[in-house]
Amino acid sequence: MSRKAHIVGVGESQYTKWGKIGDITEHALALQAILTAAKDAGIKVNEIDGMASFAEDRNEAIFLAAELGIDEFHYGNMVWMPGGGGGCAAISNAAMAVETGQADVVVVYRALCQGQYMRFGHAAELMVNTAQGEAMEPPPVVFGQANSILLAAMGHVMPFGMITGAAAFALPFRRHMHMYGTTSEHLGKIAITFRKHANNNPRAVMKDKTLTLEQHQQSRMIADPFRLFDCCMENDGACAVIVTTEERAKDLSRHNKRPMVEIVASAQGAPKGYSFGSFTNANIADDIYATGGTEQMANRLWQKADLTPSDVDVAQIYDHFTGSVLMQLEDFGFCKRGEGGDFIDSGALSAHGGSLPCNTSGGSLSEAYMHGLNHILEGARSLWGESCNPVKDAKVCLVTSAAGVPSSAIVLRAH
Repeated sequence: MSRKAHIVGVGESQYTKWGKIGDITEHALALQAILTAAKDAGIKVNEIDGMASFAEDRNEAIFLAAELGIDEFHYGNMVWMPGGGGGCAAISNAAMAVETGQADVVVVYRALCQGQYMRFGHAAELMVNTAQGEAMEPPPVVFGQANSILLAAMGHVMPFGMITGAAAFALPFRRHMHMYGTTSEHLGKIAITFRKHANNNPRAVMKDKTLTLEQHQQSRMIADPFRLFDCCMENDGACAVIVTTEERAKDLSRHNKRPMVEIVASAQGAPKGYSFGSFTNANIADDIYATGGTEQMANRLWQKADLTPSDVDVAQIYDHFTGSVLMQLEDFGFCKRGEGGDFIDSGALSAHGGSLPCNTSGGSLSEAYMHGLNHILEGARSLWGESCNPVKDAKVCLVTSAAGVPSSAIVLRAH
């Protein structure tokens, strides 16, 4: 009996612009996504006996398990990789639970309602605008207490204006542009490609909005060199992934006529001294400052999988900012360091004839920002042949989590 971990079902709630989800709570959205994923897999929800999440998800597994009527709860886990860096690590933890017999059916979930809770940078915006005499309403809900160590680490940069994710991640990419001649047009081509994919995706928040290079170049600057369309959206919603054993996956595959999707390998971590990476802008070695900080992890992943970048048929690369996509393409070996711009110019990322179809649902830039877990849903759909932008005969998919922070990645394979 093989316990090798496989993805057998995925599900999501509706994705909306932040604050537009209506009266439904973030907690209810988490339940909705899990129920949808169980139905998609063809299992009864009370068969789930494990749960894993990340990014300080506010929806505690023990309460979800009770509300879902799970017969017996065996496993609960939360990833330490921060923010969007933990999505693939949560899948890895689910796979470890399944393969070691801690649980038989584990759901990985992420619920994120930025319209119901304070967003990073909003408190700083309140302080700046109030100091300038502008009246601003505070957010409706403030959750928890901020990580004091993180705030202390950021203390030397926040007074100089580094109060948002865009500012933090703009600095390494500006260095990349200086070193290699990468341009804003390269970033624009990434955003446009993913928007075209989203235009074919009925789940995408940006499904009805096209994007041209001219619109990208004329959009307002957020944090040089990132313009508006270089930045991920802010959304409300939830999604979930069901992980189980190979034996169970075989039974489900015969029933739903889908290929089996194996979690071939996973990796997580950070370089020496990296701490929170670009968010703290400290302790990053100079030779990797203009990278996504994921090259070492990528090398471990390929070794574990016994595969190379040339084996990948489709990729779902975390796109909180366009620049992070380009740097991860280099980190994961799809092109050499400094050659990401040329790789983008080749049209490689298009699902319609590109050599590396990427973010075929639209990603965080154009489908929804769910801290990257929706990338894993799309990875499975790509290998099942169910993507809205199908890649013919796709067998191997790379999924990455956030660059510029301690991160994670997985390789999926259809068989």
